[in-house]
Amino acid sequence: MAKKENQTSRRAFVRNSLGALAAFTIVPRHVLGRGYLAPSDQLTKAVVGTGGMGRGHFGYAGTRVVAICDVDKTHIQKALDVLPNQGKGVKTFADYRELIQLPEVDIVHVATPPHWHGIIAADAARAGKDVWCEKPMTATIGEGKRLVEAVQQHGRIFRLNTWFRFDANFYGMGTTVKPIKKLVESGLLGWPLKVTVSRHTGFDWKFFWVGKTNLEPQPVPKELDYDMWLGPAPHKPYHPHRVHSTFRGYWDYDGGGLGDMGQHYLDPIQYFLGKDDTSPVKVEIDAPQQHTDAVGTWRKITYTYADGCQIILDGAGTETKAAYIEGPKGKLYQGFKSDIPDLEKKLAEFPDPAPQVTDFVEAVKKRQKFALNEENGHRSCTMVNIGKIALQLGRNLEFDPVKQEFINDEGANRLIFQPMRGPWTI
Repeated sequence: MAKKENQTSRRAFVRNSLGALAAFTIVPRHVLGRGYLAPSDQLTKAVVGTGGMGRGHFGYAGTRVVAICDVDKTHIQKALDVLPNQGKGVKTFADYRELIQLPEVDIVHVATPPHWHGIIAADAARAGKDVWCEKPMTATIGEGKRLVEAVQQHGRIFRLNTWFRFDANFYGMGTTVKPIKKLVESGLLGWPLKVTVSRHTGFDWKFFWVGKTNLEPQPVPKELDYDMWLGPAPHKPYHPHRVHSTFRGYWDYDGGGLGDMGQHYLDPIQYFLGKDDTSPVKVEIDAPQQHTDAVGTWRKITYTYADGCQIILDGAGTETKAAYIEGPKGKLYQGFKSDIPDLEKKLAEFPDPAPQVTDFVEAVKKRQKFALNEENGHRSCTMVNIGKIALQLGRNLEFDPVKQEFINDEGANRLIFQPMRGPWTI
């Protein structure tokens, strides 16, 4: 009888304890199971790609690195050297597919070249990991679609690593994006708006990211798994200019200055124009004929939305007196200067933009959608990718924002889902 009473008491204790736990937000991870975190817990992170960008994000507040992955042994060693205690206890991998299976990993930070972003991020989401991904979000529009599906189907929290829509001074504007968003929403500039992105409005297109067309094959360094570095990209003979810090100059892996800086510059514009759920309907280019392998420069790329808003990427810097934003009622120049009299006083009469979830650690713990997530990140990355496709093909294109495909252009649509080298797929 005593044994039965003890069992009943234990069951009652467990039942009551679980009821009490449910009333609090701080619950040990092992009670709720994989994928659930108490707000008091420190998140664990794995970094895939430990070059300069990957190593630069080891110390994000509220996280602890427990695993790293790279196809270059030199990068792995450099990463261990800068981690606390020389990386003691941190697991190392050459294949990300092993890393994403670790049960102790909460977040996978994808810091590889862009041709790997979509595959690794989607695989990590399917493995139950939340994802922090470098820009550009994906190398193609099709990969972006698949990544959005993977993140949402598996209930993951996604962050794209460009922060200007919610934090830091926005390059030459000399302010955060918040007052720009407030100005646009106020209607003081009128509608539709034209935004010009050039060195004269405070932005650098970094045209030093161009490829070389005379690469002689060289021996692959013994510390680099070049076949794995290439991954889904077509096989090309090894040359050091194709990999690591200069990969941006080749279409197989990125898109030059547009690929490097495009999402930094375009995502905030998408945000303050209220275009997070759509895309331009037309892209027009003024550029030299591009090489099939090596990225070149361009003079101008113009995006037009269905409502008449335009974004002009002035690579040649020809519009020396352009306003950053121009509307029928006023203009906003570099340094947040305007031709609207008493702008600050007038803006004070309008409400601030809606608040955003800008702490990724809290977003993961509370399962809240981050400010720059898989959906709006895909839209701003699509702008980069339709620009890249227009440059590669050497022609203007029309785009359907709903179907996310080009109109009456079979050649352009073939580049939405570019073939991947086996066995890779997304």
